[in-house]
Amino acid sequence: MTSRFRVVIATVLTIVLLGGATVYGIVAFSGYQSKQDAPSEVDTTMAAAAAVDGASRIVFRNTASGAGYGLESSVPLADPGGTRAVGTVACDRVYSTAKFSMCLRIDRGALTTFSATLYDSRWQAKKAWALPGIPSRTRISADSKLVAFTSFVTGESYGNVGFATATQISTTDGPDYGNLEAFALMIDGQRNTAADRNFWGVTFSTDDNVFYATAATGGHTWLVKGNLAARTLTTVTQAAECPSISPDGTRIAYKKNVSTSATGYWSIAVLDLATGVEKVLPEKRSVDDQVDWLDDSTVLYGMPRTDSPGDSDIWSIASNESAAGTRFIQHAWSPSVVRE
Repeated sequence: MTSRFRVVIATVLTIVLLGGATVYGIVAFSGYQSKQDAPSEVDTTMAAAAAVDGASRIVFRNTASGAGYGLESSVPLADPGGTRAVGTVACDRVYSTAKFSMCLRIDRGALTTFSATLYDSRWQAKKAWALPGIPSRTRISADSKLVAFTSFVTGESYGNVGFATATQISTTDGPDYGNLEAFALMIDGQRNTAADRNFWGVTFSTDDNVFYATAATGGHTWLVKGNLAARTLTTVTQAAECPSISPDGTRIAYKKNVSTSATGYWSIAVLDLATGVEKVLPEKRSVDDQVDWLDDSTVLYGMPRTDSPGDSDIWSIASNESAAGTRFIQHAWSPSVVRE
């Protein structure tokens, strides 16, 4: 096999394994400026810091064409279809709690760079990290003490795989725990040290020592349970990506590759942590997003609009029923539910 052919195969495997987030980001970038040069197509109010009013809300990336495109925004939790407050910070991936927000961004200029920034409740920058490549996922613990972020690693490859991710966990007011690659990965009781290990998509439990994430090696993915003190990652179940733990801590929603071909196709699945029972939800489209819980029985996720590159909607789906998903917020991406 030639080196050129290996690169081609590696590129295909990257898209299949990690989904279409990179493609979405490139499309969004290409239309970014043009989408800002007209009045917004939705009702908005501009705010120096989006919706800092003490009320529960949903924070997201605004994808409505016109003024405010790409900026952090929010709507009241009680009125998701209402007027959105549009802030001033551009984010390609955003996640918020009552105290902090994480913003992952492609810093577009003569030399494109990538960054992760932690903001306080008034969107004042508190902490920042340089990213080695295109932003992918981010999360903050419910108590606002821990943050995690993932990016693709530009120009790095592991063996014949040809891609890599970097996932880091840090505290909001103290030291970093570092890259998850430094943690011990345990698969079926055995430590895995393969060079092609990748980790992404962290979600935090109510115990600040415990988190869940995605691990991949040898063409397989696992939901792993992380222990910060022990610096270990232990497999829980296969074929699970980008987990999100429910508010009551009893279930985890994630993307599950249900494809029977080389082309990935991701459904949303929910795992009951006590029983180990998994339920695949009846969303018929392939989902490639960082899902979040609206409440203990409803999951939110973004879906790109096929007829409008760079635009998307947030959808909702019940986690314990058989009904299909419904559109929840138009022209929005990367939801996080902030409960005051």
